[in-house]
Amino acid sequence: MNLKQLEVFIAVVESGSFSRAAETTFLTQSTVSQHISALEKEFDLKLLDRTGKGALPTEAGKLLLAHARRVVEEAREVPLALNRFRGLAEVELKIGGSNIPACYMIPDCIFSFRKRHPGVVITLLQGDSRETLERLKREEVEFALVGTTFAEKDLVFTPLIADKISLAVPAGHRWSEAKSILAEDLVGEPLILREAGSGTGRTFRDELVKAGLAPERLKVSMCLGSNEAVKQAILNGAGISFLSEMSVRKECERGELCLVAVRGLDISRHFYLVTRRGRDLAPAAQAFIDSILERFRLE
Repeated sequence: MNLKQLEVFIAVVESGSFSRAAETTFLTQSTVSQHISALEKEFDLKLLDRTGKGALPTEAGKLLLAHARRVVEEAREVPLALNRFRGLAEVELKIGGSNIPACYMIPDCIFSFRKRHPGVVITLLQGDSRETLERLKREEVEFALVGTTFAEKDLVFTPLIADKISLAVPAGHRWSEAKSILAEDLVGEPLILREAGSGTGRTFRDELVKAGLAPERLKVSMCLGSNEAVKQAILNGAGISFLSEMSVRKECERGELCLVAVRGLDISRHFYLVTRRGRDLAPAAQAFIDSILERFRLE
């Protein structure tokens, strides 16, 4: 069975005639007969009754007709759908992002992208870096932006701009006016950390060890699953934390949070654009990546 045979069968039933079906399908009448015979032979069923009133579908033919119409209609939609896809119209683009990229980088690109490609519907799936990369590997998203790298041979990590991670304290904290503190001063201070899969949290822990301060010496008051949750906890006096400077810019400008330098602890990391190795990107995904690179490309 093939699509042409189904189209011919539909034409015969709708016209009630092999000759008229031949005209509408631009085939010879003998070719039309061959297509119908091939279908009947394949299914071992009589599909048409040849009567004096014309070709009429049998009960089996009526069942085939219902399915054939759906198949042919769907097949006709294929080129339309692919042309819309190629033309960035009526396309859904799914992007993965860890907390900082999802909250501050990707939204920064959406407005300009949508002006150029208004037909693309963007769905952003947010999680920590590890969860986001798992979504990419399961092909739930086209590409991802995360704040750390992992040993993944099937993924390609392209570095983007760097982000500094600094100690954030609430306004009025005893360190809010200090130019700097010692790393040892952190011992005993209630510290709010990100969850284990967080790129920010992972970078902080690695740099803490390099500075000679064992993480177990810290007084961890809580571990939270998002950057926004950490900020709210700081603002409510639950402790202090190391956060992306990108993520606290507005709070610092409003005087709600203050950034404090910690001597011997200089923490920064790159964000990464992550794609699947050896896989072609959809046009919409490539267009959005171009917007990201335009805004956040590593100089």
